Amino acid sequence: MLPDERRVFIYSYLHQNAHAAIADLVKLLDVSHMTIRRDLKEMENEGKVTLISGGARLNQALIQELPYIEKAMLHHSVKRNIGKVAERLIEAGNVIYLDAGTTTYEIARVVASKLKKITVITNDFTIADFLMSAPHIDLFHTGGQVDMRNRSSVGHGAAQFIRQHNIDVAFISSSSWDAVRGISTPDEGKMLVKQAVLAASRRKVLVSDSSKYGKYGMFHICPLNEVDDIICDNQLPTDAVPKLQELNLRLHPVSSAVVDQEKNDVT
Repeated sequence: MLPDERRVFIYSYLHQNAHAAIADLVKLLDVSHMTIRRDLKEMENEGKVTLISGGARLNQALIQELPYIEKAMLHHSVKRNIGKVAERLIEAGNVIYLDAGTTTYEIARVVASKLKKITVITNDFTIADFLMSAPHIDLFHTGGQVDMRNRSSVGHGAAQFIRQHNIDVAFISSSSWDAVRGISTPDEGKMLVKQAVLAASRRKVLVSDSSKYGKYGMFHICPLNEVDDIICDNQLPTDAVPKLQELNLRLHPVSSAVVDQEKNDVT
């Protein structure tokens, strides 16, 4: 296994287990303790993990988001389920917004398979490319500054395009959110886009798996009570659900059986 592949595995394992012992990773990957220590040190330098005694845990403060390809490898079956639940919130004739991300890509896959006539606005190049083959969808891309790591448009140009439209349902992705800090991002350009979406949309839906809960980035987007719905798997921390229930929003949980299967796949 190449070093990059090994680090993707470690990062995926941490997303499933929150922390990892070096001894366990040595057994899983059949490499030396020194190799795992080098991998974890490199991941710490990238802001992905925090080293602890005998191992590592996920870093709660995001320095930068993962590249698109790495994100696509994490929690894939959960994202598919989120996509199915999200599609049920869409009615024929709606104008919807699909935020950049691998979870919203799964929503795009579902809406493309349906016959509902809708309009899709997105800042995601992968989503736009995929939906070009769906003749029942009127498709708009925001344009703007290109974020090559995440294959999307960000910044003032994309935000200005969004503000020119009235959106019925917006599906907003996030790599960092919780009941206290709300939704945040390590990227200022993404903040501008998401805040424009919130202002332009009638119904605002956060779509994110539970591994993103409890993390935070430098730029605050909004408190959680500014969204109407959250679609997430039901593996949130036990103290999170009561906090979310106190907010004026609808929580749509995805079956935990999907998450349990992914744990088996990783281990």
